[in-house]
Amino acid sequence: MTKSEGLLQKLNNYCPGAVPMHMPGHKRNVTLADYLERLGAGMDITEINGFDDLHDASEILAEGMARAARLWGAKRSFFCVNGSTGGVLAAVFAVLGDGDELICARNCHKSVYNALELRRARPHFLFPEREKFSGTDCIVRPEAVAAMLDAHPGAKVVIITSPTYEGVVSDVAAIAAAAHERGAVLIVDEAHGAHLGFGGGFPDGAVRAGADIAVQSLHKTLPSLTQTAIVHVCGELVDAERLRRSLAVFETSSPSYLLMASIDGCVRLLEGESGRLFEAWRSNLALFREETAELRHLCLMGKTDEMFALDPSKLVVSTRRTNITGRELMSRLREKYSIELEMAATDYVIAMTGMGDCEQNLRCFAAALFETDRQLAAADRPPRSAMTPPERFCHSWEAAGMEREGVSIADAEGRVSAEYVWAYPPGVPLLIPGEIIGGGFGALVESHEQAGISMKSSFSALPEKIYVLKTP
Repeated sequence: MTKSEGLLQKLNNYCPGAVPMHMPGHKRNVTLADYLERLGAGMDITEINGFDDLHDASEILAEGMARAARLWGAKRSFFCVNGSTGGVLAAVFAVLGDGDELICARNCHKSVYNALELRRARPHFLFPEREKFSGTDCIVRPEAVAAMLDAHPGAKVVIITSPTYEGVVSDVAAIAAAAHERGAVLIVDEAHGAHLGFGGGFPDGAVRAGADIAVQSLHKTLPSLTQTAIVHVCGELVDAERLRRSLAVFETSSPSYLLMASIDGCVRLLEGESGRLFEAWRSNLALFREETAELRHLCLMGKTDEMFALDPSKLVVSTRRTNITGRELMSRLREKYSIELEMAATDYVIAMTGMGDCEQNLRCFAAALFETDRQLAAADRPPRSAMTPPERFCHSWEAAGMEREGVSIADAEGRVSAEYVWAYPPGVPLLIPGEIIGGGFGALVESHEQAGISMKSSFSALPEKIYVLKTP
């Protein structure tokens, strides 16, 4: 492969001398305000001669996306500057027609549900098995996908999330085989798995496992700026041009060249240094697990028999055997050790590691856990009870057009939700419009509030009230 000029290098060579009689309005004048220089405005351009057009790429951006496809092993890859959210919206919109049926894992991100609502789709939900350690949704089993497709032969698309927020990986290869045997397209929301498949002890990724579309957030674990993502098309079942057009619908027509240079730089870094960087990352993770092996009360999640695979980059620490909640552990680590975690649930926390983590980061985290662990008392809290899987009264897009009213949580049981309810992160809806609010919902909201975890809803009224469909 011939060495070509990267987007960052091209920006660096171009920007000092050219007179910018075009947007953006700062005109690369970093003396105008301090924040402009600090945020890299000196190389912030628009689509000008020689810099290509993301939505009709034929030059440097086309070359960069081709590099990404070769690196991950995809048929085609697309840079995405609206995060995995934009990629998921475009992917679902590209493969579904209005009113189409599909099989959808119920633990998908809210972006999937937004896409289904826009397409007025008719999903058949597949509830993943629950993972005993955290009490969260775990893997989607291939045989469950096959059974759902057999029961609903009109469904020609399957959508799953792998890995989950906690790092649990499903058997994508077997799921892809089950889908393809029945003529269905497989979309994998792999937002948390852009680093998978590069060796170093990490599980394989969805692209090489046979997914037809894989959507990845580069910024979550790899060295790229926030909001950068990539969408991969594999095989022959997906019209890549239709996906490209959908991306142009759900992304800005003025994509940031700073973000695209970050994506391009990340791809080039992985091309030349992935072996060394992944080995260092895996070594640091192994050291962390050695140094936390003797924790008395806090417990680090490991792979269990019920899992297909587990991403070791996610450090999930349970507080269930202690006298504190996940939120309390998160607060202690922040206030005493200046360690900011990714998220806290009622009885566990998630620490996300990335390629940029050094040995010192993980040693500091291990030491803080050890010191905290010595200060905790033993307890044996039972796993939080799961909400009864809700029944559907109507589709979400049908509910959106109906009248609604706010009621208290106590009065909501048996009513039909008019809004989405979720804890963020990870943004997986616990309740969607059109679903009947069943037993356990009130207890779930109360347990989250007692643990200091705010529940979110479409109309932002929780926990005081929830919006439901008006009854005749």
